[in-house]
Amino acid sequence: MYRYVIEDSRHVLPFNEPASQLTLGIEPLKIHQENLFASVFTKCDLGGTFHSADQIRYIAPGEAIVYRDNLWFDREFLEYFLQQARPTRQPCRAAFYADDVAFRTYTLPLTTGFEHAHDARGREICLVDLWYFPNGYADNVLPIPVPSEADEKSAEKGLYNVPHFMVHEQGDLTHYLPARAILSIESWVHIYYASVIFGVFTRGSRFEKYVKEHNFYTLKLLWRGIMEQKQVLMTSEVVRVGKDTTIDPSAIITGPTTIGDNCFIGPGVVIDNCAIGNDVNISQGCQLMLSTVANNCFLPFRASMFMSSMMESTILAQNTCVQMCVIGRNSFLGAGTTFTDFNLLGELNERGQIVPRPIKASNINGDLESVGQAVLGSAVGHNCRIGAGMIIFPGRMIESDVVLVASPHRRIITRNVTFEESDHHALDIRGAVHRRMYPRLDEHETEEDTWSSW
Repeated sequence: MYRYVIEDSRHVLPFNEPASQLTLGIEPLKIHQENLFASVFTKCDLGGTFHSADQIRYIAPGEAIVYRDNLWFDREFLEYFLQQARPTRQPCRAAFYADDVAFRTYTLPLTTGFEHAHDARGREICLVDLWYFPNGYADNVLPIPVPSEADEKSAEKGLYNVPHFMVHEQGDLTHYLPARAILSIESWVHIYYASVIFGVFTRGSRFEKYVKEHNFYTLKLLWRGIMEQKQVLMTSEVVRVGKDTTIDPSAIITGPTTIGDNCFIGPGVVIDNCAIGNDVNISQGCQLMLSTVANNCFLPFRASMFMSSMMESTILAQNTCVQMCVIGRNSFLGAGTTFTDFNLLGELNERGQIVPRPIKASNINGDLESVGQAVLGSAVGHNCRIGAGMIIFPGRMIESDVVLVASPHRRIITRNVTFEESDHHALDIRGAVHRRMYPRLDEHETEEDTWSSW
């Protein structure tokens, strides 16, 4: 088996990097794909890379799989596609139904990368840039729709009850957690979906379902709890800890949670259903729920993360609260910074009722679109420095390499902030510099950008 990669060089805002280089969960998308194929196939060598889908006709004879490198999909999606495709003995292409509730809610918004077609029954399908060829390239590719198996009742999972005015007819704050998932990473919102909704949240839901359906595994969990004298969700079976990691006895960690190597978890820390990388320091009093923290991050005391994702080497300072956010690598968020996730003012619908204003986010072209979510946080790019006490409105983006300093003129971020609007261009502090490391796709670093004096 050979795999061929179609490179997508478009930059994802606000990070100014291709999707394949961005961290989803605790590993870059490129590494996630390589590990996934290594776990599914006994041998799956790289056959080559392409710059467009038109070049797939040049693949060599033999069994092959071709995919675009900005696609995030889980093992369940890939295995289902292959199980359906291989028996046909003809070229196949992955697809999903446009009215599938999970894909309609999370995969389609803010996306430009899916072709639309119809199956034999006239049902609309979306074609994915993921192909299987049993013996080299051939025409007449057969679409294979992959169901998420997320219906609007059984797969709807809620976190807590919210006031009626926040969601109106939408019901409680719930999400549709699929059995199989796929996303085209074209927006920071997709990173949030992949890391949290389709990531740790779905992992917890699948774990819960597995426990209910497998009595012997339930007995194993109970026995592990008795042996370790812990609650079932706090045992080593569901809380996986790496080598040389130190956890204070007063910390409360419930699973399914994974913690990497050489980490420190301080006193009074509360962690619930999270994925934490290597060399992470989480100090006393921090609280993390349904979140991902990549390698080399530092959370000083009383920092909080709820349904958020943080990339490598980032600091979330004391008393900072991020909710449904994505934070880039090598960034700093100052003490007491708060990311809001709900529009306080509503609007009138066609029946004259006040409903929440839709939250909008930028697609890969920078155009604003509704994300269809009642609550959503914000995104901070790479190499950013955010001063203490800032307040960021829902759905906003802070571009990579931006410095924001709280002042009487700017303490509340009500719109997207670009590199040109960074505070370091205007401040006059002798000898202070900030280096631009992530220029836009159509730009090049200049001497002024690289070393901007304050």
